[in-house]
Amino acid sequence: MKLHRNLTQRQEALAERNLCAAIATLRSIDEARAFFRDLCTPAEVQAMADRWAVVEWLQRGTPYREIHRLTGVSVTTIGRVARYLAAGHGGYRVAAERIAESRAGNGARPWSPESSAARKERPRRVDGARNGG
Repeated sequence: MKLHRNLTQRQEALAERNLCAAIATLRSIDEARAFFRDLCTPAEVQAMADRWAVVEWLQRGTPYREIHRLTGVSVTTIGRVARYLAAGHGGYRVAAERIAESRAGNGARPWSPESSAARKERPRRVDGARNGG
């Protein structure tokens, strides 16, 4: 993590909390997309999207190499996500559970990783470059 030499740990924690509070105010996918596109570079958004893309595959027990083949996300990134999914702060798990609950609650067919990753071509980055993982 980047350290700001002129900020105390308390100030850093407050800045992180304020960012999380701002994210929690967003009311729609479109608002969240606009916020992250304003806040992050296209590469940063893609890095987060890559990590999120492998969560369901990992929860299904899909081998890392197969996830890599289907998504184009690097095996190193997949391993990092797996570590945090198993022993992180619980954020991936909470978000995945809430998405599953909302889909079940509105009668929508649950999202399946096969529906978006079954195509042979790897997904494209936000900026149009190929996804190298």
